[in-house]
Amino acid sequence: MERNPFVLNFGKVPTQYISREILIDEIVQELTAENAQNNCFMLTGTRGSGKTVTMTSIEKEISTFEDWIIIRLNSERNMLEGLVAKLYDSKEFITKFIDTSINLSKFGIGVTVSSKPPVADIESALERILKEIKKKKKRLLVTIDEVSNTEYMREFASSFQILIREDLPIFLLMAGLYENIHDLKNEKNLTFLYRATQYEMEPLNLTLIADRYSKVFGISYEKAMDMAVITKGYPFAYQAMGKYVWDDKKHELNNSVLLKFDEALSHYVYKKMWSELSQKDKWFMSFIVQKEDMPVSELLEISAQKKNEFSQYRERLRDKGLIDVSTHGIIKYTLPRFDIFVKNQPQ
Repeated sequence: MERNPFVLNFGKVPTQYISREILIDEIVQELTAENAQNNCFMLTGTRGSGKTVTMTSIEKEISTFEDWIIIRLNSERNMLEGLVAKLYDSKEFITKFIDTSINLSKFGIGVTVSSKPPVADIESALERILKEIKKKKKRLLVTIDEVSNTEYMREFASSFQILIREDLPIFLLMAGLYENIHDLKNEKNLTFLYRATQYEMEPLNLTLIADRYSKVFGISYEKAMDMAVITKGYPFAYQAMGKYVWDDKKHELNNSVLLKFDEALSHYVYKKMWSELSQKDKWFMSFIVQKEDMPVSELLEISAQKKNEFSQYRERLRDKGLIDVSTHGIIKYTLPRFDIFVKNQPQ
């Protein structure tokens, strides 16, 4: 039996993956430009919006260039020490340089250089390594997924700012939930991150989704578009819809498929999102999901709230990716069948 080409695993690039080619090409071109203007890029979006998969695609594109070194870091661990340790293992010329020039025995990295005193400052060691990388005409791309405002992340971002001032060849690509990146940017000494290029994960094109469904399932474009519309272009929903339609004997959208689709969205994404909302956030969402789109004036009327009372919640819900307020005076929920989920939550 042919394997299901759709998957629900977060971060893993599925067989039936719709690439964000324009976004990926733009970042790759900026990174590889001879005189790159930007050293820091950020991908933001809700859970399941394709941040990790997009980052992985960028890493793969950059890895085809011989003059690049790519290192992945975890924001929950000591990032400066982790970066130096991974650099040591990455390229022979760096290993040789450290073993002959820098004594990193204090950090358990490399061999002990008896003629050199142990390095006490890992940031200084990183600066020396980057100077060697620059001398070899190489560039370093550091990628960080699931960015959050940790002590290690703040320390690394501060050091990164110093390193780019020194015109060293280090570039940073981060992916994270909007609120986590927002918290990080608002740190007193990290406001330079506001100048970084930020990309929000927009919904996938429904025409591309419908075309893919039509080809994979051998169904009419009209039926495929009906499925695509239900997903609202949400990448996780695209995979979930595809998975359960594939599992259906007739490869058709039916009530059984929709039940499984709703359960997957609830279990993997929506319950976590819902748990992170305040009671007032949830209260407003219970009104917002009553219509596909709603005039703000109508929302205020049925909720008996004043405009200034709603404004802070409007911003919070927008920043969490739950509502779209791009059309003046209109508010609509963004996630597929989120109305079904909200109506089933205890009040």
